[in-house]
Amino acid sequence: MLDILYESGPCLVVNKPTGILTQAPRGIESMETLVKDLYRRREGKPSEAKVYLGLAHRIDRPVSGALTFARHVRAARKLCAQFANRTVGKVYWAFVEGQVVEDEGTWRDFLHKRHGLARAEVVTADHPGAKHAVLHYRVLWRSVAGSWLEIQLETGRTHQIRVQAATRGHPVWGDAHYGSVVPFGEPHEDIRRRGIALHARSLIFNHPMTGEPVDVVAPLAPAWQQLALPGNGAGEAAMPP
Repeated sequence: MLDILYESGPCLVVNKPTGILTQAPRGIESMETLVKDLYRRREGKPSEAKVYLGLAHRIDRPVSGALTFARHVRAARKLCAQFANRTVGKVYWAFVEGQVVEDEGTWRDFLHKRHGLARAEVVTADHPGAKHAVLHYRVLWRSVAGSWLEIQLETGRTHQIRVQAATRGHPVWGDAHYGSVVPFGEPHEDIRRRGIALHARSLIFNHPMTGEPVDVVAPLAPAWQQLALPGNGAGEAAMPP
């Protein structure tokens, strides 16, 4: 069952769960295939019928949160332009290992996506594949287990939040790919299905057809409640709303 956060005309925003791809080759389940199936059911089309669906941006497989689609080409182009021009407001929530000392700050790095690998790394500015990566954070909550960050992306690089946090000694909870040793969420034998404590909390953009501002907030999954367990040094009331 899709968790629809916003729907107006050709614009749809859903709350993506962890462990599922945004887009995948034919025959592999993804958010794209699930949304296409939704439209087929609504329109009474057979399962093999073609359905156009524009994807405005992507979210990593282990990450949850607000994900935007467009139902026709014109809307998709306008949404994609907003993301490409960085006029979309994007806020992420992350729970990271360790204590982030400063209450707020900016992380600046040069990142390089490893060729043929789903992995990014920090490199020097003169590296041939270097891309500038900038994010701004503030600490919402701390416990003995780690720090809850609110993050605004200035750039949108591959695994940006994950690698920038990890290289500072604060890997995202559950993100074994970048060094986390703490499990997060439901356990799965298939490591590809495991989630991490990174959530696309909100999106602010203009409706592609009307131009009206759209502000969408994605609720957290129950797995985030484990962050307030007694052993983590704080009660649920102390957590961000």
